[in-house]
Amino acid sequence: MKTGLAAAVLIATLLASLGGCDDKKTASTPDGAPKAQSGAGQTEARETEALKSGVEAVVYGLPLVMMDLTRSKTTNVAAPEAFAAPVNQFVHVRQFPDASFTDVVRANVDTLYSSAFLDLSAGPIVLSVPETHGRYYLMPMLDAWTNVFASPGKRTTGTKAGHFAIAGPGWVGTLPKGVTEIRAPTNMVWIIGRTQTNGPKDYPAVHAIQDGYRLTPLPAFGKRYTPPPGVVDPAVDMKTAPVDQLKKMSAEAFFNRLATLLKSNPPPAADAPVLEKLKAIGVVPGEKFEPAKLDPAVAKGLESSVAVALEKLQAASKDVGAPANGWRIPPMILGKFGADYGARAVVALVGLGANLPQDAVYPSAFVDGSGKPLNGANKYVVHFDKGALPPARAFWSVTLYNPESFFVANPINRYALSSWMPLKKNPDGSLDLYVQRDSPGKAKEANWLPAAAQDFSLTLRMYWPQETPPSILDGSWKPPAVTQAP
Repeated sequence: MKTGLAAAVLIATLLASLGGCDDKKTASTPDGAPKAQSGAGQTEARETEALKSGVEAVVYGLPLVMMDLTRSKTTNVAAPEAFAAPVNQFVHVRQFPDASFTDVVRANVDTLYSSAFLDLSAGPIVLSVPETHGRYYLMPMLDAWTNVFASPGKRTTGTKAGHFAIAGPGWVGTLPKGVTEIRAPTNMVWIIGRTQTNGPKDYPAVHAIQDGYRLTPLPAFGKRYTPPPGVVDPAVDMKTAPVDQLKKMSAEAFFNRLATLLKSNPPPAADAPVLEKLKAIGVVPGEKFEPAKLDPAVAKGLESSVAVALEKLQAASKDVGAPANGWRIPPMILGKFGADYGARAVVALVGLGANLPQDAVYPSAFVDGSGKPLNGANKYVVHFDKGALPPARAFWSVTLYNPESFFVANPINRYALSSWMPLKKNPDGSLDLYVQRDSPGKAKEANWLPAAAQDFSLTLRMYWPQETPPSILDGSWKPPAVTQAP
């Protein structure tokens, strides 16, 4: 089973498309001996080599820059609002989006979010969670490099009330009794909490749980604490999405931001060879990136490195994961990328904040079992044999999206089918989900997922997938094909 985009393979593919700079360094004489290039040829070779090095640097540093752009925008408020909150404070999303929502692609209607960016440079922040009475929730914590280093929640820590002190890499101290330490690799941390929500009628119960999620600086733990208002920086772009801000960045702006972030969020020691490569093109942690001090050919080669890298990463994102019955199953290295810088960059670009596969896996289908695009002109069935429902220990759902990856307006305002719903099984115990524009009839309407008039796609979300076979984690279970109905 394909487990991910190997960094070496992905980056090699990216760089191969830039042209063979080695072929431009020297030419051959008739007897096979190398012939020195002209001055113009040498300059062109240096530009090409610099572009390749720049693309490698962008692939490596993109997750760190994306995290910082997201942090800047979503913490630049005086008080929690929408999906933003001051540093070290939660913002709780209180309701599901509808078909008019276009701020985030492929939104879910399974969980309500509780999001917070932490700054641990001044000391630990204590996360307090309430008793959820068996309800599934998770609090995945991402470091500045987008790796999930901890994920408190039902799967890992249960559903009893608890306190977790999130401490930065350099903190030394003693914690109060009853507080569990979680050591963060970087001082920048993003918590993307999710609480299972079984439809709008479940909102009051979930809101009560969300109100029990608290963040407290360690010195204030156990005392009455009111978080201070946030400081709003008018220079921060609050209108442009972080990914679009990234796409507008010049190479100079990108590498300057990367150099600053490398100082405050040092990478693992294993990345030392990469830092040496960055130094060779003028990117040094904590130092200003100054292209004017570089060889002019190198500076020119670096100019287009951001745009080229983004173009190639976007193209690579279409092939992420393993194909199975028309579905694409995400790589099982999400959230734990190691040295797979290519996969890490792709995910940061198109799906920042991905869960660990052990917490949730999201296969998606854009085609039916025969490879034809899903389209509202047809009627489809997703059939699960008896005993072969998605093996998830929490719950599962199937959500439908239009070509832009947003919800589809429909007469029953249903955007997903979920295992908590009163789905009707067939007499033999199997289950059919009907995916089509018009109602399949009153008797089947409980299992109807309204489709778009044009092309559409599906995402199967499996929360807390089963670890033992049959399991999507080891490939022993695969989603059934989406098939056309007669």
